[in-house]
Amino acid sequence: MEMSAQEFEEAVGDALDDVPAELLALMDNVAFFVEDEPPAEDPHLLGIYEGIPLTERDPIWHAGSLPDRITIFRGPTLRMCHTRDEVLDEVAVTVVHEIAHHFGINDARLHALGWG
Repeated sequence: MEMSAQEFEEAVGDALDDVPAELLALMDNVAFFVEDEPPAEDPHLLGIYEGIPLTERDPIWHAGSLPDRITIFRGPTLRMCHTRDEVLDEVAVTVVHEIAHHFGINDARLHALGWG
């Protein structure tokens, strides 16, 4: 599947726009990024949350810390999808999946909820 970096970033932006505003308002100190490739040790990774989930934060010690990061990876997403619609769907699922990690929801629970 071919999709320019700009088109992919727009797809991530559209996926974020589809997240309910009430949910985004609850997110604290998170920055979103799009990168071409994941770390070499996990080449099939579609997205990653790096930070301390809200459920594990100590409000006193977390104040003033660097933002958590959510990164969506273009390369593996495009390699696994065959159509533009598949890319858009996968990006939306990946964005929700990584946001869920920010709220302390683990992979097992996400899979049980259908957000593999």
